[in-house]
Amino acid sequence: MKAVVLGAAGGIGQPLSLLLKANPAVTELALYDIVNAPGVAVDLSHIATPSKVEGFLLLDDGLKKALTGANVVVIPAGIPRKPGVSSRDDLFKINAGIVRDLATGIATTAPKAFVLVISNPVNSTVPIVAEVFKKHGVFDPKRIFGVTTLDVVRASTFVSEILGDRSLSPSVSVPVVGGHSGVTIVPLLSQSSHPLPSSLDASALDALINRIQFGGDEVVKAKDGAGSATLSMAYAGAEFAGKVIRAIKGEKGIVAPTFVNLASDKTGGDALKRELGKDLEYFSAPVELGVDGIAKIHGLGKITAAEKVLVAAALPELSANIEKGVAFVEAPKL
Repeated sequence: MKAVVLGAAGGIGQPLSLLLKANPAVTELALYDIVNAPGVAVDLSHIATPSKVEGFLLLDDGLKKALTGANVVVIPAGIPRKPGVSSRDDLFKINAGIVRDLATGIATTAPKAFVLVISNPVNSTVPIVAEVFKKHGVFDPKRIFGVTTLDVVRASTFVSEILGDRSLSPSVSVPVVGGHSGVTIVPLLSQSSHPLPSSLDASALDALINRIQFGGDEVVKAKDGAGSATLSMAYAGAEFAGKVIRAIKGEKGIVAPTFVNLASDKTGGDALKRELGKDLEYFSAPVELGVDGIAKIHGLGKITAAEKVLVAAALPELSANIEKGVAFVEAPKL
């Protein structure tokens, strides 16, 4: 099982690489970045776990070497959010070009790999990867995922805090649907595995939803110019990568929310579009993972009137983000 991290020397890339090195299912780990990847690789290679680790730079066909034989490719490359950067969308201009170029490398060297996109804005970068794959004639919607797991992790953590018992956090499960920025993040708290206290009033519920949607801002502000959510994102990325790896190896019944192309499961995708009342190409929904990637897209299930309002509020921004990603690849390179 070869895992590749593109952007491995960065704030997310290094801890993500560490967590993948700690995963015994990974037998080979390739790290790629424009700087420092070989050093990170040598450091990790001393850890007593099964995987062989190698680091590559842009020189000497490094991207191609890193991707050769890849099963799973995780992309945290790009610049982070900073104070005053109002949303992930402001990162678009730089990160879109980085993701396009990395996607070109994957499409030409490892077109059958499972691609997990962390680089923000995910609502736009996932369509960029898909459009690049289409241009190369290797697009398989079942194999491209936007990693929205941090929203799920935050929901679990914040709900356990409200329940007054942090030890519950690993077992608290809250589906988070929509997209991966601001109002496009829709936590379905009515479906929490651990119901919220009946004493929780409307304003406290609104505050919880807002905290899940804008948790990244909390970290950006606390780091005071020194970065964004890197460690928690690395944890979430490794969690999702671990689930994909387990599914590839044949484990059944793994379901996780992820931002996907709805053509990956036509039946489930079309049913979800009917629920949404909008013909979106991408949406984050609970997805059953299988040996070929996306096995089944689940619908929203029973949601409250208030959650329906949140879903409706997410759709215009989500649609615009998706269109922006598609247009970026269609536009001629300057």
